[in-house]
Amino acid sequence: MDIALIVVAVVVVLLILLLFATVKVAREYERGVIFRLGRLLPQPKGPGLFLLIPVIDRMEKVDLRTVTLNVPPQEVITKDNVPVRVNAVAYFRIVEPKAAIVQVENYMVATSQIAQTTLRSVLGQHVLDELLSERDKINQILQGIIDEATSPWGIKVSVVEVKDVEIPSDMQRAMARQAEAERERRAKVISAEGEFQASQRLKDAAAVMSEQPITVQLRYLQTLLEIGATNNSTVIFPIPIEFLETLGIHRTKDS
Repeated sequence: MDIALIVVAVVVVLLILLLFATVKVAREYERGVIFRLGRLLPQPKGPGLFLLIPVIDRMEKVDLRTVTLNVPPQEVITKDNVPVRVNAVAYFRIVEPKAAIVQVENYMVATSQIAQTTLRSVLGQHVLDELLSERDKINQILQGIIDEATSPWGIKVSVVEVKDVEIPSDMQRAMARQAEAERERRAKVISAEGEFQASQRLKDAAAVMSEQPITVQLRYLQTLLEIGATNNSTVIFPIPIEFLETLGIHRTKDS
């Protein structure tokens, strides 16, 4: 009786182990790449419940979600011979699970190495000003090259972004002096432009006043009004005789 119970217990345990080895579940973002006696099956399994043949089938799970890959800082010499330290981030996902398992040993390591070498190569073909001001253009170039290199592995690179650009301190000081000189130049140009426009307006005003002498007298009165409004002291102005004649007041013979 005891032997029969032991046999039944052993059989139950074996059936449970067989069930665990046979029944597999893949989440919505997972696929199971199946090798049957070493041969790759045509279609990956999942998502959901599927069965494997114990001992005969071997499964490799592949995650289809977007992966964030941090590219470690790279020492780069730009085209104008400036040493910089640059790091980046890449976003990619697997679109062909079979290729990601069969075509490359470790797609994460391989993609990281491709990203590092491409970063050094591309940035070395640009000058420092382009690296600082044309970041979007360089990101697109990096994305295209890395995506093309990883495409045989069933990987789609969607975004590559250059994160930080570390410049030597002496170069930072030189750039600060250059920026200050540029600001001073712009200020002088704006000031000269303002003076030129003001002189043009004064020239136009003088032309108008020369045609209409009464405008000079009106300007004279406006100046008196402004001074009287801003000062409390008494101000005595000489009034030209021509101004009185303009207003209709004529000189007598005695004057």
